[in-house]
Amino acid sequence: VQLQASGGGLVQTGGSLRLSCAASRRTFSSYKMGWFRQVPGKEREFVAAFSWSGRNTYYADSVKGRFAISGDNAKNTAYLQMNSLKPEDTAVYYCAAGLGPITSTMHYDYTYWGQGTLVTVSS
Repeated sequence: VQLQASGGGLVQTGGSLRLSCAASRRTFSSYKMGWFRQVPGKEREFVAAFSWSGRNTYYADSVKGRFAISGDNAKNTAYLQMNSLKPEDTAVYYCAAGLGPITSTMHYDYTYWGQGTLVTVSS
């Protein structure tokens, strides 16, 4: 099973990007999907999570109200819509899939990981 993240790029402060995470096959109906981000020298940080089963969402305080996570079952794809981007949002963003509650935000709560996509927000 593979996750393929895409959609990163360079954007100005206040701009928007949509990240996508495509799963190689339809196995995640009972899983949660999460997005994390990481900058060099820092721990991988939880951003948002989504449950396919209940369509529930959970966000880090730093992105609440600006980012939105969602999924498309037909395409086996999860999305992270990022609005009102700030320079501090600059990071490599990773999508991941795992079991358990969406409020469990540690990286070890997730089993499968995508390769990461770089988001750069210029000031």
